[in-house]
Amino acid sequence: MPLKVALPYFAEMFARSFGRIDVPTSHVLPRETAKAEMDAFLATGADFVTWLGHASFLIRMAGKTILTDPYLTAYAGPAGFGPKRYVKSGIAIRDLPPIDVLAISHNHYDHLDARALNQIPGKEEMTVVAPLNLGDFFRKRGFAHVIDMDWYDEVKLNDLKVTALPVVHWSRRVGFDYNTSLWAGFAFAAPDHHLFFGGDSGYGPVFKETGETYGPFDTALLGIGAYAPREMMHASHATPEEAIQMAQDLKARRVVGMHWGTVVLTQEPPFEPPERFVAAGERAGYDKDAVWVMKIGETRALQETWPANG
Repeated sequence: MPLKVALPYFAEMFARSFGRIDVPTSHVLPRETAKAEMDAFLATGADFVTWLGHASFLIRMAGKTILTDPYLTAYAGPAGFGPKRYVKSGIAIRDLPPIDVLAISHNHYDHLDARALNQIPGKEEMTVVAPLNLGDFFRKRGFAHVIDMDWYDEVKLNDLKVTALPVVHWSRRVGFDYNTSLWAGFAFAAPDHHLFFGGDSGYGPVFKETGETYGPFDTALLGIGAYAPREMMHASHATPEEAIQMAQDLKARRVVGMHWGTVVLTQEPPFEPPERFVAAGERAGYDKDAVWVMKIGETRALQETWPANG
């Protein structure tokens, strides 16, 4: 993007990130309610997904608790700088259950939160799956079991198979490390469910290739926000309509919108993405119950009469 376009954009985003956002009460569950709902699912042993906000989910599959992209503290940036989230994480870090698998899609600050990692217990027990060349970030912070994964690499953790898959994005943590580590989405395959976590991605033909080779999927967690202006964001963030196309390409029976409603990163109105997402799903022929707009902190069951991978 030309500098004359980029500078005003970043100035606007900095100002908006510290402005007031009117958050509908229906967007967020009270933390005590969210914890109680999650704990009830944990007690039953049922498969579930809890949205913590942005691209961070707790997922229970094959007896494993998975945590994705844990941006759980206030700022998407180093040392208290960067955009500030306007909604707290759906579950407080202290109330997270023991994590078996920590899945990181890439190293951007709104997906890889070092302050949150410092507070998460269980570093000696959990397995971290991270894109190629990102594993040392975790080893230096005391995580004992770290697997660097190239696209199409697979790892089996008892009954859970994790596959790193290509998405359309990029990486950078500090000024001079552009694309020195990989980025990825992940497929999580259990005996009774097949789930795709998209991390961050623009739209591209790779999703149709993934659907043909690795699909179908029961559930796809896909980004629907941070898409404006298109001249800047089209290569890294999908629109809500493109997310539905991704889901179709992946042969996903259910699609869950993420990467919205948490922090101001781009120019679209904060609560526009879910409206466009639901409308696009309806136009594409998805049943309304198969296009999920979750509340932050909400837990929903994943058990169905599927699986797609069975």
